[in-house]
Amino acid sequence: MAKTIVGLFDDASDAQAVVRELGELGIDRDQISLMANRSGDALTRDTAPEVTTTGEDAMAGAGIGAVAGGIGGLIVGLVALPIPGLGPVIAAGPIAAALTGAGIGAVTGGVIGALTHVGVPEEHAQHYAEGVRRGGTLVTVSSPDVLAQRVSDVMTRYHAVNVSDRAAKWRESGWKGFDASAPALTAEDIRRERALYANRDLDRGRVAIPVVEERLSVGKREVERGGVRVSSRVVEQPVELQVSLRDERVKVERRAVDRPLNAADQSAFREGTMEFKETVEEPVVAKTARVVEEVVVNKDVRQRTQTVRDTVKKTEVDVDQDALERLSQPGERLSGEPNAPSRR
Repeated sequence: MAKTIVGLFDDASDAQAVVRELGELGIDRDQISLMANRSGDALTRDTAPEVTTTGEDAMAGAGIGAVAGGIGGLIVGLVALPIPGLGPVIAAGPIAAALTGAGIGAVTGGVIGALTHVGVPEEHAQHYAEGVRRGGTLVTVSSPDVLAQRVSDVMTRYHAVNVSDRAAKWRESGWKGFDASAPALTAEDIRRERALYANRDLDRGRVAIPVVEERLSVGKREVERGGVRVSSRVVEQPVELQVSLRDERVKVERRAVDRPLNAADQSAFREGTMEFKETVEEPVVAKTARVVEEVVVNKDVRQRTQTVRDTVKKTEVDVDQDALERLSQPGERLSGEPNAPSRR
């Protein structure tokens, strides 16, 4: 036999941790439901799309990445949709099927019907629906009897809200029950609600005071500080060279002689023609390219260490253990009782 165990969480990361541990306990993922108010985190009602989406699209647009990103593979049927009285929500598991099936999510009180469908008594369903409306994240589990106590312990360990006491706080402010026709809360409304819980939820025995500190992270980036530009161009310049040239001239000279004819003269003593040519040298210019110089460009790389100095902020929490004793002395009143009369 199975039991339905329900937990409401102010912190979406607590709900995520519960879902993970339930999977480690062996709870089937199709027995786990989740419903969360999208306005409670990054998305507001102005930016949340008023449409129904499924799968990864729902996770991407849900606005509560700590939940949607962490449970995508742990719960089936993740959807994002608008619910009357709640505004934009994401839901997964059997409750998502109840909200999207048979028009349940489109009629007044649909979320109550979906909660009762997964086993939540109607009276408690009013409380849990209002808790989601005010920015909470709801986890329901259909657990075997043998695991029911362990499931309950997991939810308690991750600070599940005492919804009965929480509803009593709401009634003090005039709340009469979940109203599906009421306007959905804005992200700013939900932030104020959570601040109120942090100050007044002493029934859980836990008030979380975040201690924040900044950490200095130093990286590196390259910036230009100068450089060398090397350009090449072709220029012409006049050049002079001296060269020796030879010119020939034919010179004819007649000389008067008187000697006897010899054998050599016999060969010339006949008709004939002799030619004597004149030659002259002239300059011939040829050009050849020669490499006469090289321009070499390289980088000289050196490592240097630079000390980066800055300031970081952090919060410090001072605990005054004697404050409660002083406040409880006669003539004083506790800060949690703003309307209590002074005892003097």
